[in-house]
Amino acid sequence: MTHRVDTEHGADAAAAADTSGLRATELTVRFGGNTAVSGISFTAPRGRVTGLIGPNGAGKTTTFNACSGLLAPSAGRVALFGEDVTARGPARRARLGLGRTFQRMELFDTLTVEENVALGREARLAGSHPLRQVVNPPAQRKAVRAATEDALELCMLGQQRRAIAGSLSTGQRRLVDLARVLAGGFSVLLLDEPSSGLDTAETRRFGEIIGRVVAEHGSGVLLVEHDMALVMDICEHIHVLDFGELVFAGTPSEVRSSETVRAAYLGSEAG
Repeated sequence: MTHRVDTEHGADAAAAADTSGLRATELTVRFGGNTAVSGISFTAPRGRVTGLIGPNGAGKTTTFNACSGLLAPSAGRVALFGEDVTARGPARRARLGLGRTFQRMELFDTLTVEENVALGREARLAGSHPLRQVVNPPAQRKAVRAATEDALELCMLGQQRRAIAGSLSTGQRRLVDLARVLAGGFSVLLLDEPSSGLDTAETRRFGEIIGRVVAEHGSGVLLVEHDMALVMDICEHIHVLDFGELVFAGTPSEVRSSETVRAAYLGSEAG
């Protein structure tokens, strides 16, 4: 079955149809006298899973924050689907089709799985049209229901839909977190450590879902992840950061064959 990914109509939908996805050019982020990210350039196009790896403190989450609009870069630019969004905030980037998860899950523990997932679509609709926070027309309710059902089915959460989010295991909560961002209908997803806390079977399942999101929806994924088995399995292209600098970029096989990368970041996991 092919699942839908709904996007907003008008100019924003036309922008999201551009397959260029996310592009960072000479991106630099400084905090006082410290440079967290130094002049990095990369792309995360639609239709591909792109990895962003490196040791703790390498600048991966800072890069995510600059790409999603939570941080203003000190230099460089960020483009989404051909539009320069360097000076734009998170709301504009979300309307263009950029969605994101965080290392620390922020679910509403007293709501059900279904209610949490529905918020992904409701938030995007409200962000596009502020009046919808007050008025809830039938068309919007229908769109929310459809997006929620699609996301629940894709993440195999149908049996847990009535469960209270706070009662779930870490693996189930990670899937709810993913389903919520999928319900938003975003064209490019920034996933920050999505397999954290998952066991081997849950990680494999998560990777399969990400693969389906890209294959069936044509979405782009930029993945920050420490599980190298998952990275090597689902990423087509990988960027390696160290001390805020891009030190290597290539395919998984090229990453495996790089002695510098292997010694510094992969060790025996890449075998």
